[in-house]
Amino acid sequence: MKFKHFGYILALLIILGCRDKQHTQLITLSHSDAPLLNIAQGNRLAALPLGCIQVQYPNKLGQTLNDSTHINNPKSLHPAFYGCFDWHSAVHGHWSLVSLLRQFPNLEHADKIRKQLRANISYKNMQGEMAYFNMKGNQSYERTYGWAWLLKLAEELHAWEDPLGRELSANLQPLTELIIEGYINFLPKLKYPIRVGEHSNTAFGLSMAWDYANAMGHNDLKKSVEECVYRFYLNDASCPIDWEPSGFDFLSPCLEEANLVRKVLPKKEFKIWFDRFLPSLTHLNFKLEPGGVTDRTDGKLVHLDGLNFSRAWCLYGISASIPEYEHLKAIANDHINYSLSSIVDGNYGGTHWLGTFALHALNNTH
Repeated sequence: MKFKHFGYILALLIILGCRDKQHTQLITLSHSDAPLLNIAQGNRLAALPLGCIQVQYPNKLGQTLNDSTHINNPKSLHPAFYGCFDWHSAVHGHWSLVSLLRQFPNLEHADKIRKQLRANISYKNMQGEMAYFNMKGNQSYERTYGWAWLLKLAEELHAWEDPLGRELSANLQPLTELIIEGYINFLPKLKYPIRVGEHSNTAFGLSMAWDYANAMGHNDLKKSVEECVYRFYLNDASCPIDWEPSGFDFLSPCLEEANLVRKVLPKKEFKIWFDRFLPSLTHLNFKLEPGGVTDRTDGKLVHLDGLNFSRAWCLYGISASIPEYEHLKAIANDHINYSLSSIVDGNYGGTHWLGTFALHALNNTH
C-alpha cells in the first residue's frame, strides 16, 4: 500500500522553554530537564514488581464464568501471572524486572529477582496459562492490552543475552505463539478502532505488537498490524487532543495513535500525516499540561499518573522520529517529572503497575 502525499508543509522550530516548577520530585531537576534512569532509580522501580509478582491478593480476575471450573484462586487459574492485582500487571511487572536486569545486572536484589522470574516463568506454568486461554469463552481474555504486554515481555526476554533469558524465552514461547495467533485471527474482524484512554485502546495494542513483530522479524504479524494502520488511521485528521484527558485515562487516544503511525509510515509520509492529525503539536508554543491527580489512593483516579508516563513515551518517540519536533521532549519531561515521585507512596492501586509505565517512559528518553 502506498501513502498519498497531501502537500502540507510542517512549520517547526526548536525547543520549548521551561514552565513553572512542580512539587518536589524524586530526582532534583529543573522543570523541563530529562529524568535519567540510573541504577538508583532502577532499584526503586524494581522494588515495585518485585514486591507483587508473587502476591496473590488483592486480585481482580476480570473473568467471565462459563462453568464451575473457572472458580478458583488466582494462582491456580494463572500459575505464572497471578500477582500484582491483575493478569496484565503481573505480565508487565515481569517485563520491568527483565528490562532492569538487562540494563543493570548488578541491581540490588538481583539474585532474588532472578529466582522469582525462574519460578514464575517455568514451562509448566506456561502450560497452565495456555490452558486458561483455551477454556471455553476465554479466547478474548486480555485482548489486546494484556496480549500487548505479553509480547513486550517476549521481546525483552529474547533480547536478554543471559542464560536465564534464553531459558525463560523458550518457556514463554508457546504462550507467545498463542497470543500472536490471537492477534492475527482477531485484527481482520475488528471493523472499527477503539479510541479510548484505557485498556482496550487499539493503537496501544497494535504498537506493542508492531514492536515485537519488527524486532523478531515476524512478517505475518507485522503485515496484520500494518493493514490495520492503513485501514483505521491513514485518513484521520484534527484529533481533538483538547478533549483529553478523560477522568480515568492512562493512555492518550491521540498520542497513542500518532506513536503507532510514526512506527509504520516512512518519516517523510509521517510528517505530512502528523501535520494533518495534530497540527497544534507542530508549533513551538504548543502546551500540554500533565494530567492532575487529586487522590492517589483511588485506583481509578491514579490512572492519570500512568497517562503522564504514556504521553511521555509517545512524545519522545515522535520527537525522535522527526528532529523538527524536538520541542515535544520538554513536554514529555514535564509529564514524567510530575508523576515520578508519586509511584513509591505505598498505595497499591497505583504501585502495582505504575513502575512499569515509568520505566517504559524512561527507556525512551534518549
